[in-house]
Parts: sequence; structure tokens; C-alpha cells
Amino acid sequence: MAAYLNGMAFLIVERQSVLPIPLTGPVSRGVTMAGNQSIFAEDFKPTPYWWEQWQPQDAAPEAVPREAEYLIIGAGYAGLCCALELAQQGKKVVILEAGLPGSGASTLSGGQVTGGINVGKTMSAKKGIRHSDGQRQRDMLLEAAEGYRFLEQLIAQHQIACDYRQTGRLAAAWIPAHLESWKKRLPLLNEVSQVNARLLSRDELRAELESPAYHGGVLIERAGLLNPALYYAGLLHAVRAAGVTVCSGSAVSRIEKAQAQYRVISGRGSVNARYVIIATNGYTGPEMAHLRARIVPVTSHQIATEPLPEPLRHSLIPHQRGVAETQRVTHYFRYSPDGSRLLFGGRARFYPLNRQQSARVLHQHMTQRFPQLRDVKVSYSWGGKVAVTLDYLPHIGQTPEGCFYAVGCNGSGVTMMSWLGHRLARHLLEETPLSSSPYGVSPLPDHPLYTGNTWFMPLLGSYYQLRDRLDKSAHSQTH
Repeated sequence: MAAYLNGMAFLIVERQSVLPIPLTGPVSRGVTMAGNQSIFAEDFKPTPYWWEQWQPQDAAPEAVPREAEYLIIGAGYAGLCCALELAQQGKKVVILEAGLPGSGASTLSGGQVTGGINVGKTMSAKKGIRHSDGQRQRDMLLEAAEGYRFLEQLIAQHQIACDYRQTGRLAAAWIPAHLESWKKRLPLLNEVSQVNARLLSRDELRAELESPAYHGGVLIERAGLLNPALYYAGLLHAVRAAGVTVCSGSAVSRIEKAQAQYRVISGRGSVNARYVIIATNGYTGPEMAHLRARIVPVTSHQIATEPLPEPLRHSLIPHQRGVAETQRVTHYFRYSPDGSRLLFGGRARFYPLNRQQSARVLHQHMTQRFPQLRDVKVSYSWGGKVAVTLDYLPHIGQTPEGCFYAVGCNGSGVTMMSWLGHRLARHLLEETPLSSSPYGVSPLPDHPLYTGNTWFMPLLGSYYQLRDRLDKSAHSQTH
């Protein structure tokens, strides 16, 4: 069984999923605070905190046109950025979105943005790119850094008010061995991506992060935070202003190839298009079987606390940086843009949970890292799907039927999916080979044991959870 699990290891990783510090007992069914006090604030909502600033909406849904030159499936970051670039060059573009624009992962993320520091990271915190592929690794890092510059330029060009700040990011080391791994990565990362990253000792990290759970870390200066819902809203406004038709409630049921064109059938009508671009990422359905068998959707959960007491607003993360842990299945957290709440996320469990259940799990994980938050309640709880690929890398490419795609955020979607959508549009406009991008060099890999059904997730999740716990325990016993 262990060999089988190792062979299937590609199926569980994500940059922003969750694994707890070893628990001393089971998760409480209804309470996790002292006594019998509920963890939920009186105004608790099982909805995203970000939606208080902007909520997915479409008061006047546009009719599905019969013809389009470019038809994009999915109105997430990749779909919108692809559409924006095409429309700015005078192309007729239609986007079909299954739900309301912004109801998927794009407005549900943690809002941490970087320039590719996690490209190709595997479950063991090593790089997923073979050492023999050194040039490709450099090319990927270069383009990821370009993607971050693109994000900043996009926000500035369209004057998107999304609380973007370059705050820096902390990679909090779960065990000392993770620091050694980072130490080996830093020279190339700093040289190519110019992220200005440096190692932090345990004492140095405690000056940045008031938690006893970590063994040092890495400070990445060129990284930031934004409000993903407001970024999405500004991007959607720019896309519509450029003349793109965005059709909500238009789930695609079938894609048919007819000579030099495609016929795309949705719940609100059919469209004939010369080009089809699939940008569904973690929400790819069975009607796109080729991609579905190459993408593992992983749900990442989050909570937002009630407003913190004034001392805690300044002491937990005094420089208000984004934070992500280094173990196989990790947590990530930050303050809200106004600094009043802690937003804490990760993989609560490896089976379906309702928002109250995931909030209880995350609250316990949060207080294990920050015991000083044991009496702080939860005001919001939500979750969204990220797309994990079998080689841990983002991809642009073509399906056997000739449809183009940009998928595989692997937990770093805000920057990477915005960039890949734009990058794919430039390829279409310039008619350059996909391989001109390092993310288009190889097709999405598959696996004979995976067809899109994630039945194995509870088993694999428990396996990696155990490995993380054993790592922590082994270090504790030797120190």
C-alpha cells in the first residue's frame, strides 16, 4: 500500500492546503473554546469575507451570441485576462461562465501574490522539475517573475482599487530540514526571479511571527497581498469596457468540432467560434474529459476571525506580511486589508465538509499555532477549488480536438492564472508556438489510475497528514 500511495503522491499537493500540528485529541463537534463557549461570532456567515467588499452579481445577464471569433469557457482570472488582451487588439470575444462571474475560486483565495516562488514544488518540498531541466527551470522562474510584473502593471493600468500592497511574504519552516531545502533554492531564486529572499533564524522569525510552531523561515521581500474579490471586480469591469460579452449561467455541456470551427453548446444557447479557450481550472467538468483526467480539484478552506483586540492586531504578524507554511499540506494566513482580522486558511479535511465543520477544524489549527487566539471567534467561513496538476506545474496547451487551455494554478492562482491567460492570448495573436513559453513546452501529464474521480483523497490525505506528523514528532524527539 505504501508503494501505491507514493506512486499516487501527485494527487494531493497544493500550495495552499492544510495539515495540523499533531493533535492531542479529536476535533470537537461543536465547541473548541474554553468551557462550552461556541467558536462562532453572533454575526457568523458561511460566506467569504471578501464578498463584504464585492459580491458576484449579474443584474442583467447578456444573451449568448450565435457567433464569436474567440470563445472562452470560464470567467476566472485566466479567462478574463485572455479576453482582455484579445479584445484590446480588436477581436470579438465571448466568455461563457457556468455561474455568476466571480463565484469560483478567483474571489475565494487568500489574496497572497508572488513571482513564482512555488513553481514546481512537490509534496516533499522539493522541486518537481528534474535537475537535468535546469534551463527550463530558469525559464519558468523568469516568466513567473514577468507574471508578477504583469499583475502590478494590470492593476495600475486599469486603476483597480484592490488593496494591493507589496508587504513581503514569510515561508514558515515546519521542521529545520525545510530551511536547508530553502537554502539550496535561494541563490537561483534571487538571481533569476529577483525576489530578494533571505533565510530567517528561529529568533528572527519570532520577530516577524508571534508563534512557537516554526523553526525559522524565509522572508521573500518581493511579494504582496490584495483583496481578490476587488481585483476580480476591477478586472471584470475592464473586460466588459473592452467590449467582451460575458454570459453568466451558461454552463457548457458539449464542444463539437465542425471543420474549421467549433460549436459550443451551453445551457443558454450555442455559439459557433473559430477558437475555443478553456480556462475552467479547478472547476473543469466531465464535458472536458481530456482536461478533467489531468487536473485534481482540491478544496481549500478559510476562516476570518471577528475583529481582534488591539494588542493582537499588532503582535501576531507585526509587519502584516502574508504567511505560508512549508510542510506537505500546509496552512496560509494574513491580516485582512484593514488589519482588524486574521484570515486563516488551508485544507481542513480530505472529505466534504460544511462551512461550520471546516471552521471548527481551522479554528483548532489556528489556536494550535496562536494560543493567544483561543478566545477569538470566527465570523466567516468559506472554501474554493484549486487545480493541482500531476507534475505540479501550470500549463498552456491544446487538447486533442484543438481547443486551447490555461490551467493548473497549483495554489498560486492570482498571479499565475492572470499571467497565463494573458500569455495564451499573445500566443494566439502572434501565432507563435506554445513552446515559446516554458509553460507550453510539455502537455499536461496523465496517470492510468486517474480519470477525474477523486475517491482516493481521504486515503491519501491521511497518508500525507501522517508523514507531516511523523516529521514533527521525529524532530521533537531529537531536540
